[in-house]
Amino acid sequence: QVQLVESGGGLVQAGGSLRLSCAASGSIFRINAMGWYRQAPGKQREVVAEVTRGGTTTYAESVKGRFTISRDNAKNTVYLQMNSLKPEDTGVYYCGARGNNYWGQGTQVTVSS
Repeated sequence: QVQLVESGGGLVQAGGSLRLSCAASGSIFRINAMGWYRQAPGKQREVVAEVTRGGTTTYAESVKGRFTISRDNAKNTVYLQMNSLKPEDTGVYYCGARGNNYWGQGTQVTVSS
């Protein structure tokens, strides 16, 4: 089993920044790619960014140039630095390893205009 615990969400004004953290514990050797996913009210969960154990990253087009995902394998932690936030970035952000179907409980990010 794997446990994922997110932290760092909150309320921020448009143009501001937030940093999300996701601490992994348990059978983490099973995990290769981890990422951040978000779900806005009334919408399906979508991929925001993913990073492999080797450090290869992918981003949704809507966040490229504004968000940065990183992974500290020694600390079993994945981060999401979010800059230049927009109201449309509002949603519940989940840390996950979708290939293994492991998910955190989610953290709310609200961007006010």
